[in-house]
Amino acid sequence: MADKNYRVRTLTEALLDFSKTFKVILMTGPRQVGKTTLLKNAASNKRKYVTLDNPADLLLAKSDPELFFEKYSPPVFIDEIQYAPELFKYIKILVDNSNQRGAVWLTGSQQYNMMQGITESLAGRVAILNLLGFSIYERENKGRAQSKPFLPRRKQFGQLTTRLKRKNSAETFQIIWQGFFPEVITLNPQKRAAFYAAYIKTYLERDVRQLVNIGDESAFLTFLKATAARTGQLLNLNDLAANTGISPKTAKHWLSILQTAGLVYLLKPYFKNITKRLSKTPKLYFMDTGLAAYLADWNTPEALETGAMAGAFFETFVVTEIIKSYYHTGHEPQLYYYRDAKHNEIDLLIHQDGLYYPVEIKKSTLPGTTDIKAFKIFGSLEKLGYGNLICQTREWRPLNTSVSAIPVWNL
Repeated sequence: MADKNYRVRTLTEALLDFSKTFKVILMTGPRQVGKTTLLKNAASNKRKYVTLDNPADLLLAKSDPELFFEKYSPPVFIDEIQYAPELFKYIKILVDNSNQRGAVWLTGSQQYNMMQGITESLAGRVAILNLLGFSIYERENKGRAQSKPFLPRRKQFGQLTTRLKRKNSAETFQIIWQGFFPEVITLNPQKRAAFYAAYIKTYLERDVRQLVNIGDESAFLTFLKATAARTGQLLNLNDLAANTGISPKTAKHWLSILQTAGLVYLLKPYFKNITKRLSKTPKLYFMDTGLAAYLADWNTPEALETGAMAGAFFETFVVTEIIKSYYHTGHEPQLYYYRDAKHNEIDLLIHQDGLYYPVEIKKSTLPGTTDIKAFKIFGSLEKLGYGNLICQTREWRPLNTSVSAIPVWNL
């Protein structure tokens, strides 16, 4: 099924590896991030393909699942499985009667209606993989180069050289503004705007209506825009609700819809019960900076780079790239941020093997030790791993014995 023009996705390796162990693979993620394309290009010629976007096949799946699986017997790839959750119990029967690994591949654009059926029917049989938009490696067709998730590390002579061409601030913000959906990365500004307008329309008309009875779609669109304008900031539900003209309860529910669809990510605060001085409020990140820029009415990359939200968008860019490095290698990251009552803050903490690896993110090209002063404070609470300050410096630069400043293109 492979397409010679296809840009290999990093997640392909995990997909094929997990297919050797699990009988069912479910790939989830936002619409149009390339789930179908990835699976089609990874599939052998023996694997059948069916999409439940096709009304005839959807009707067959719902009305006669047994006949459906006679027609589409394993190995099979079923696209848009969320439209027929009735199939889950039949998939369970199918795979329980066979030792075939990787027998059924599934995709779903949202997990909201799927996860209960998956949990009840396919526990222990299914591996769930999350796909987001292109990473900075995949944009340059170097998806295979990112084989491990990001973890702060020190530079060693002859190692850790960048595999990507470094870009200046204007080039970086052009990419941040453009976005990371596979279809959008090469579009001119007019076609980019048309893509995002159509994307939002499809999302509202197909996904949101299925998930919840939104009485006023214009109110939800206003909420979506308000959320995008708050990327990289502490979540304030009351403020978000007031700016949208809805109740805080409704804002919380609508935000959960965006989370489920993979459009936003809520970064949990580090919290230790022994102290009450730490923030309990999550930080909000829009998972595609291009879509966020479109929704927040940043009409050019130059305006975004010099505007009031430049730092927040740069931080969002880095955080989402780190999340992609985990999701696209088949891992689930343990990520937090730190903030205390004195506003000492660490943008990102990666918890792994009993250590907290601190990450600070700055748009600046001139990092300094004042940017990492909170690392020492947090070190009195937990055991720290090596730390990184990710910024737009041109060179890898040690800040002290346990922290280095690294260029964003060395992620």
